[in-house]
Amino acid sequence: MTDLVHIDVHYRRLFLPVAIFSFILLSLIPAKAQDSDDVVRIDTDLVSFEVTVTDKQGRLVPNLRQEDFRLLEDGVERPIEFFQPLKKSNEGRPLSVVFALDVSGSMTEAEIGRLRSAMQAFISRLADYDSYFAVVSFAMDVRTLQQFTNRREKLEKSFDKLVRDQDGLSTHAYDAVDDSIRLIAKKSPKVIKGRLPKRAVILVSDGFPVGDVVSPDTLIERANLAETSVYSVILPSYSRLQGDKKPVITPLEASGLINKTGGRSFYATEKSYDALFQALAEDITASYAIAFYPDDEKKAANGRPRKVIIQSKSGFTIRQNRSEYKVK
Repeated sequence: MTDLVHIDVHYRRLFLPVAIFSFILLSLIPAKAQDSDDVVRIDTDLVSFEVTVTDKQGRLVPNLRQEDFRLLEDGVERPIEFFQPLKKSNEGRPLSVVFALDVSGSMTEAEIGRLRSAMQAFISRLADYDSYFAVVSFAMDVRTLQQFTNRREKLEKSFDKLVRDQDGLSTHAYDAVDDSIRLIAKKSPKVIKGRLPKRAVILVSDGFPVGDVVSPDTLIERANLAETSVYSVILPSYSRLQGDKKPVITPLEASGLINKTGGRSFYATEKSYDALFQALAEDITASYAIAFYPDDEKKAANGRPRKVIIQSKSGFTIRQNRSEYKVK
């Protein structure tokens, strides 16, 4: 068994430069191919994590390097094999994002109009990324309005399909997130042109799910397996405000779905949602991809979850998209 592990490690060391060279070749794919809905799919043994870093004041920390981080697997420090910041540049990391939009009866026509405008601005802000977006809507039922695409005209047409369910008695927010995660797992690529994409679900709702089939714990597990962060946007007509004007924690946030997947909640308090989605765009694109190879000797114990903690050597606060993984 030891000889086999040695051979596998030797092979992997030889293979890694070839894989990197292949990634470089993929990055040279003609622009015409990049504009299509087709995406490059590559399988990799790397175990990847998405982290967002903030300082003591809660401000995002940019421009960090690989040596600024430490990775522990089951308490043992492991070498970081891959590091990539998600930054706004021609070589920035791609995005795979699903919008999950509440169209239940409590949503007004005016809010749907403002929401459509804000989402269009959000997509325009990320236009120079290799980004793919999908759209689902939900009330009593969950509908996929648009599969993953990088064509803005298709997305705008999907926003035009938003129809308010005036008679809906349920708000299947958890089921909508579940469908969104499945969409990412099945249709979103592991790698796009040699780069690990940021995967996210943006849930726009009141934070009060009703009538769902899927439980939050199941969603957290599925989101972690799909390496997907869940963000929530709470609209003003839904916000339950206290006397000090601070929003009350909603059942959605109390479930742990947001923080245990590395996401964040945003509360809309103005008639225009543009500033809200601008802040969301800044948060979603201020992350780092960190990956490593699993310990060869632990592969024999297939199926047991491995705890992973990523630390900042400078004492910054780290928000991970998941805290464990399972060897495949």
